[in-house]
Amino acid sequence: MSTKFPMTNQGAERLALELEDLKKVQRPRIVNAIAEARAHGDLKENAEYSAAREQQSFCEGRIQEIEGKLSNAQIIDVTKIPHTGKVIFGTTVTIINLDTDQSVTYQIVGDDEADVKANKISVNSPIARALVGKEEGDVVVVRAPGGDVDYEIDKVEHI
Repeated sequence: MSTKFPMTNQGAERLALELEDLKKVQRPRIVNAIAEARAHGDLKENAEYSAAREQQSFCEGRIQEIEGKLSNAQIIDVTKIPHTGKVIFGTTVTIINLDTDQSVTYQIVGDDEADVKANKISVNSPIARALVGKEEGDVVVVRAPGGDVDYEIDKVEHI
């Protein structure tokens, strides 16, 4: 039995689009580049051929990786989860650092969707693990490399 990994609808759609691009656009482009490089003769000293083969290897590996992730994904439609006020997978939560009074908003998503710059954190990250199951007004302690940080949950939203 394989483990299922949680993923939002948006994360699954993004992976499916990337897979389609790899199969229908990138793969044929790389095959053409290999054929073109082969036509140039000696393959041992042909940088274009080596580069195209390397791209092909990366592309095929990424295709297998995405297919594997999608086949093991447990796609969760966060809009269908009843709002309980608790922090769960897919919710967007605003927390306030009690030492600095700075607030930050994160959406809790699957590992493959995590993007700190877009304020999406993995459900397996230390912050998300500290937040899950808590609700507005709760204070949580996040064990960070630089020491423990106290946060108050300011707002929990289902978006």
